[in-house]
Amino acid sequence: MDVMVYSFVIPSLVAMWNISKGQAGVLAATTLIISAIGGWLAGLLADRYGRARILQITIVWFAVFTFLSGFTNSFWQLLITRGLQGLGFGGEWAVGSVLMGETIRAEHRGKAVGTVQGGWAIGWGIAALFYSLLFSVLPPTIAWRALFWIGILPALLVFYIRRYVPEPEIYTQTRAQLASAGGNGRFLDIFSPSLLRVTVLTSLMATGAQGGYYAVTTWLPTFLKTVRGLSVLNTGTYLLVVIAGAFTGYMVSAWLTDRLGRRRTLMLFAVCSFLTVAAYTRLPIGNRAMLVLGFPLGFFASGSFGPMGAFLTELFPSRLRGSGQGFSYNFGRGVGALFPAWVGYLSARTSLAAAIAFFSLSAYLLMIVSVLFLPETRGKELSAEE
Repeated sequence: MDVMVYSFVIPSLVAMWNISKGQAGVLAATTLIISAIGGWLAGLLADRYGRARILQITIVWFAVFTFLSGFTNSFWQLLITRGLQGLGFGGEWAVGSVLMGETIRAEHRGKAVGTVQGGWAIGWGIAALFYSLLFSVLPPTIAWRALFWIGILPALLVFYIRRYVPEPEIYTQTRAQLASAGGNGRFLDIFSPSLLRVTVLTSLMATGAQGGYYAVTTWLPTFLKTVRGLSVLNTGTYLLVVIAGAFTGYMVSAWLTDRLGRRRTLMLFAVCSFLTVAAYTRLPIGNRAMLVLGFPLGFFASGSFGPMGAFLTELFPSRLRGSGQGFSYNFGRGVGALFPAWVGYLSARTSLAAAIAFFSLSAYLLMIVSVLFLPETRGKELSAEE
């Protein structure tokens, strides 16, 4: 919810602050680029101090700076608050995904982690509903601020986590073994000869998935409103179809992750994402057909993330799981973050639809190639001795 709110306020900021689409893209990219640093740092700290403890810090940080974004009055002020928001955003996924992956048994890991990933679609849907509501009852000068202000609500989750979410048993065992051996897992070990190939390929896979996703979703409300000429309410309706597809995609890919395996599911959704993005942005279709096509667009683009949490958990050893998972996924987020900015600048020379298509399709091709060279890990049991 906190991340996707920005995609809804872009048209208002462009109009009120007289910023360019390129600058709007920079604001989107800043959060994502700095989130890479947040993910790397949080992953490293999670290996050292615990998954649940660091998760609480990242959620509070993330929510507070989303809230403060609603008080900004210029491009540069918002750039700072969104940059600081990114530190928590990157860390929250890195730590939460590792915590889930280490808690769930191998036969259900894909379904469980993929289902939790589906919370993204729920949050996106809540942001779309607030967008439709607030922009219908408030003047645009206040509505965009109110969208950011509601971002403080997830901070309340910390009280639940502190009371009910323990550290995974395998993490506790791993820390005990490292302590008895008189050492700690070093972050740079993810670049050792035994892990370098996995680190590089998973980073490229994450770059493709997130670059394609952000190139589409960051600009989708603007595309629907300015290119297709839809009203606020109609834009919200179209987005809810995409979001419904996204949630369904998360659930289906989560189930397929344990049924077909991690690699096959990732390949299936990457290829289908490529095809649906091409159809959505390049085919001369009417608004009714675009409404229908929104469901598979959300289904495949979001479903591409379903297997990733379990896959990354199983590819990295326990002593470096937070560091490896935090680095590879957030490297992809950092590079993928550049895609919205590139779309914004390219759209000044060509159509917005063509710019979205070029960068998102290139990203999904990168994802497909990277997954081809990674091993299958379905059914892998985690151990502290790795």
